Amino acid sequence: MPYAKPFAPHYTAIVVGARCAGAATAMLLARQGARVLMIDRDRRGTDTLSTHALMRGAVMQLSSWGLLDKVIDAGTPAIRKTSFIYGDEAVDLDIQPSHGVDALYAPRRYVLDSILADAAEAAGVDTRFEMSLRGLLTGADGRVRGAVIDTGDGETVPVSADIVIGADGKQSSVARFAGAEVQRRAQHATAVVYGYFDGIPDHGNRWYFTPGYAAGAIPTNNGQTCVFVSMPRLTYLEQIRGRLEAGLRGLADDVFPDLAARLAPAKLDRRPIGFVGHHGHLRRAAGPGWALVGDAGYFKDQSTAHGITDALRDAEILARAVASGPSGLARYQETRDALSRGMFDVTERIASLDWSMDEVKRLHFRLNKVMKDEQDWMAASFAAEPRAA
Repeated sequence: MPYAKPFAPHYTAIVVGARCAGAATAMLLARQGARVLMIDRDRRGTDTLSTHALMRGAVMQLSSWGLLDKVIDAGTPAIRKTSFIYGDEAVDLDIQPSHGVDALYAPRRYVLDSILADAAEAAGVDTRFEMSLRGLLTGADGRVRGAVIDTGDGETVPVSADIVIGADGKQSSVARFAGAEVQRRAQHATAVVYGYFDGIPDHGNRWYFTPGYAAGAIPTNNGQTCVFVSMPRLTYLEQIRGRLEAGLRGLADDVFPDLAARLAPAKLDRRPIGFVGHHGHLRRAAGPGWALVGDAGYFKDQSTAHGITDALRDAEILARAVASGPSGLARYQETRDALSRGMFDVTERIASLDWSMDEVKRLHFRLNKVMKDEQDWMAASFAAEPRAA
């Protein structure tokens, strides 16, 4: 399909990727006065692999951007309780009010991503779906000066910009073209199978742990519950792949009796989705004329369900860095890394699935502290209005 209108002669920023990290970054840049082009290779409104869980930091961000009500209005249930089930022991916790947040949410990605993309467009972002990146434009000094865009109709177009931002996932094309090296790589990666079920009572988020396995049940839109089971990759390849529903239910029967009891009367909405896993990474976050945000720059195992929260956090850090001038990108790298190391480390340990029950409890106390420190930093650092680009 030919692109309907020409590109502007020059943009402040080109954002590659229109999901939560990219759309949030584009929206914030446009609200600061920047001229932004956002492209995405997929069609508008498509779904994607996700645990959907928004931790408190993500809810803080959506609320401060004026978008939380839209998430709620889309029928996303408020989550006011979370439970950790260690074998036969259940620890039930109410969500306590903090930083203006008294509930968590887990919107489907076609809900969340669409809300953010719509908000970006409302802020003035030039948004183009079904277009992809084919290369970066560089000047004689090696600085990135724009992007070569495949318009989806067999034509490629060079587009000029001050900065190109990769929000295009863990296999980021921007990272590849920019030569963004991996500065740290995780050693552990869990495989996961998950599905959407009707008929499971909403008792809040439920997280299950037993040595060698983890699982979760997360209430989401349309009265459904996203249920997932994480396992060693070899278990997935040898026992689960090719029989996903039977494998998911069978693992629950074998190792998570509480989850199995909840699944027994529930109806699977559609075929489950399997993911063999991907090792986490911290890539170099920025260079001359380019930057990475979301999974493109920082990806970790899904076992801590913190990816969306960190993507929204880093979107604001990056947007403010771009607005602050040439030195901002270096500070973005430093800030992102300082905030991410603790979460990366504890996720790596949990993703090993090689822990005792006592150890995984200690890891969750550590995880809770990392999240609280992150939330305190966000509340203090995002209180002031950013400067205009």
